[in-house]
Amino acid sequence: MFILGLTGSLGMGKSTTAKMFAEEGVPVHDADAAVHALYEGEAVKPIEATFPGATVSGKVDRAKLGAHLIQHPADFKKLQAIVHPLVARARDKFLATNKDAPVVVLDIPLLYETAGEAHCDAVVVVSAPAHIQRARVFERPGMTDERFEALLSRQIPDAEKRAKADFVVDSSQGLDAARAQVRDILKAVAAKVASGAANRK
Repeated sequence: MFILGLTGSLGMGKSTTAKMFAEEGVPVHDADAAVHALYEGEAVKPIEATFPGATVSGKVDRAKLGAHLIQHPADFKKLQAIVHPLVARARDKFLATNKDAPVVVLDIPLLYETAGEAHCDAVVVVSAPAHIQRARVFERPGMTDERFEALLSRQIPDAEKRAKADFVVDSSQGLDAARAQVRDILKAVAAKVASGAANRK
């Protein structure tokens, strides 16, 4: 199995790119979806204990939790300490379920920020120019300059991510161009896998 990490800063088109990998038949693990599930399940009690008032009706209220983290950014580490082990367990379950797949994708927004690349054979970074990123993000309801800057502050700069990446998908050229880049990446991965198999013989 070849594990491909997929990441990108907010508004870069990572989720759309993840869907393109899925459309090519690649199993995709969505770390954000795993967190959503945890916010309605296992993570509720420890988050309420650490951040009183951050849960409503047995679920984590993301808006309340987010507002708290904007005011107290140092507390983000406390949240990570609760959530990351649970997310890792969900990831490992996904990998076990798809152990026979030649390639899988781990879609992780904060991949580099959490040293998630250590679990990957290669990393794809989805990127776009800063003005396109900003325009996309401000299409989201409730987005403000303060929230945008707070979210960006938790992420490694785009240029640094691109420099670390094995592959970069430029999402600013339209869906067809991005889809072509995804297919090229899968061809390159297939060649790597085939080369590795040949070397082991």
